[in-house]
Amino acid sequence: MNYYDVVIIGSGPGGYISAIRCSQLGFNTAIIEKYPNFGGTCLNVGCIPSKTLLYYAENYHKAKNMFYKHGIKFDNLLLDFKKMINSKNNIVKKICEGIKYLIYKNKIKSYLGTAIFKNKNTIYILNKKSIIEKINFTYAIIATGSKPMELPFAKIDGKKIISSTDILSLNYIPKKLSIIGGGVIGIELGSLYNKIGSDVTIIESEKNIISKMDLDL
Repeated sequence: MNYYDVVIIGSGPGGYISAIRCSQLGFNTAIIEKYPNFGGTCLNVGCIPSKTLLYYAENYHKAKNMFYKHGIKFDNLLLDFKKMINSKNNIVKKICEGIKYLIYKNKIKSYLGTAIFKNKNTIYILNKKSIIEKINFTYAIIATGSKPMELPFAKIDGKKIISSTDILSLNYIPKKLSIIGGGVIGIELGSLYNKIGSDVTIIESEKNIISKMDLDL
């Protein structure tokens, strides 16, 4: 059985940064991640891919609708959406590899699997349904992040009803797109697909969109 001073569950920004700092301070540190790539939601299916695609979409939108005002014109301007997705994937992959290197460089032991607490000082690491490792620890940091919520009346089927994760890896541009939720993620994704040609409708139960933000926004 392995022992660690600190075990971090989750390798997103909260997790891998905590792991690196703990190791730098001299703690024997391990990090547990259930998905194949480090980086968590933000890097793999959140901030990084969405901001990358939004940047591409903004450039396309400007080239199509604004550049002519400055004397810049295009003949037969085309959008290769599959290439956009591939470019986004390559950027995500490169950053994932960078985080993997940082974990290795800082001598942090990494485990692939799901963490289950047996007691306050013992964790089982599961791969599917079998226990692949048992570790003891003194301190644990839980940094498991979040994932899209499924609504009871709109079950995600990966086809007609998809999540904010799925929409970042589509291989086509939807002609019409309805987004349930007018928070930051919904507005960002709606803006992205609107700029590349989708007819977007946002459905929000609150009085205002991005209701948690300043009203000026």
